[in-house]
Amino acid sequence: MYKVKATVISFSGNVEKYPCHFGYQIGDEIIFDGEKMIGRICTQILPLLGKYVPILHSAGPRYIEPMSYYPFWYAPPSASDPGRKKYDGVGFRIVKENVVEPKYTLGSMSPPTAFKYPPHDKRDIRMDITARCDDLRTGVNFKFEAFDLSDKGDAIPYFRKQMVILSRLLPKPGIKVDKIRNEFSEAQLDEIYPGLYPVLMEVLIEDLGLMGYLDIQNGRVSVTKKGEKKLREFKTSITEEEKEALEI
Repeated sequence: MYKVKATVISFSGNVEKYPCHFGYQIGDEIIFDGEKMIGRICTQILPLLGKYVPILHSAGPRYIEPMSYYPFWYAPPSASDPGRKKYDGVGFRIVKENVVEPKYTLGSMSPPTAFKYPPHDKRDIRMDITARCDDLRTGVNFKFEAFDLSDKGDAIPYFRKQMVILSRLLPKPGIKVDKIRNEFSEAQLDEIYPGLYPVLMEVLIEDLGLMGYLDIQNGRVSVTKKGEKKLREFKTSITEEEKEALEI
């Protein structure tokens, strides 16, 4: 499970003419840490938080906006041409020139490599997860992203297991993935909630890798410098009794 951040990245409208009445500025953030929201929340953004925070809290960076899969991003500009309907079934012709979309238009918000002539040669459009508030004049744009593992709320037991995994893997760089469970006692595997069963272990390790705390290559795993730092921070946040219980 992940912490989620919504960041103000731009305004679709003319902010000098139509300033945000809530006072949002580019760079302002709202963070969900797993149990609470942190930051200033306008009522206009509440539905967007309700839509994207649960998705990213659970799926993290695995989530890709479905719009990213559309083939039309890689098609050239077009114009209506009814005479060509016999070819494409609708009636379009290819426009062999690129048009600069005016600022504050929907077209200007397209990915920079979309709708080009000649078309972009790689299928690499991965749209940021963005959403706009309902004020049509100002249009505050937020970017949503999972930026760290959640260590609050119902994520606490899983986060602790992930920190224990880091502690076991740190002295054994390059350990094979299928040997990791051998580093834990039977109690740690099957007595202490939520256990470290094979599928759950796979999920926790994948999450650690997605956040850059583990380097996973060719079936082998090593703790990264970022992972070492995360483990140190965790150890300073818990009591000596907890360290002894976790054996870290």
